[in-house]
Amino acid sequence: MTDSGAGAVWQLGVIGGGVMAEAILARLCDRDVIPGAQICVSEPMAERRATLAERYGVQVTDDNRSLLAQSQIVLLAIKPQVFATVAAQVAGAWDPARSPLILSILAGTTLAKLEAAFGGCPVVRAMPNTPATVGAGVTAIAPGSLAEQAAMEQARQIFGAIGQVVEVPESLMDAVTGLSGSGPAFVALFVEALTDGGVAAGLPRATASTLALQTVLGTAQLLQDSQLHPAILKDRVTSPGGTTIAGVAALEQAGFRSATIEAVRAAWQRSQELGRT
Repeated sequence: MTDSGAGAVWQLGVIGGGVMAEAILARLCDRDVIPGAQICVSEPMAERRATLAERYGVQVTDDNRSLLAQSQIVLLAIKPQVFATVAAQVAGAWDPARSPLILSILAGTTLAKLEAAFGGCPVVRAMPNTPATVGAGVTAIAPGSLAEQAAMEQARQIFGAIGQVVEVPESLMDAVTGLSGSGPAFVALFVEALTDGGVAAGLPRATASTLALQTVLGTAQLLQDSQLHPAILKDRVTSPGGTTIAGVAALEQAGFRSATIEAVRAAWQRSQELGRT
């Protein structure tokens, strides 16, 4: 394990060494967007620090304040519930003459809160999702008042390593959280239910699981590559009096579309609640 040295200037400092932080680290290092030697991760658990240092060749520390003072870009990858504590720890740690760019992936934590905590620093709020761990994520980014084009390009470069990047106004970040942030869980539930349906129809579970997963994966790929509206693809698969329309009718009767819409809305509302705490 390596420790950050006094006076070092890291291209990227990461506060928090959890799953999403590691997903970003892995892709940045694998694609050589930022070399591991130019990244420092601050993580309170010694065992986790050792793991990240060994896997990715990054520098590690348990000193948030030192990391912020020595980094050009800082990625906040902590739980929203500990934001106030971390913000108090690092208050005023940076040189105002070279304020670092702050990238935050904290759900529900507003730009106003971030800019108040990191006064004078450009801030970009981001919401990635869990497919980032395999480089297939999507991240929405929203600029703070001091984040100019160069800062947004840096944010796009970092989050582009884990998938697609879209820019939205901050007013839509809670909606992003409800859709793409929580959406992987909804898709996983659908795959599980699709598998169970196959088992109910007599398929072995392993076969049903393979069929369900590849059907969802292949359909998503087809929609992306063809740019077809989902309704058009659905109509192409649905023949008069056939099996698919019978299944679609059953889904409609069960309120599938309404339930999905309400799931996104519930997650969106919860994200708003977190932002008010």
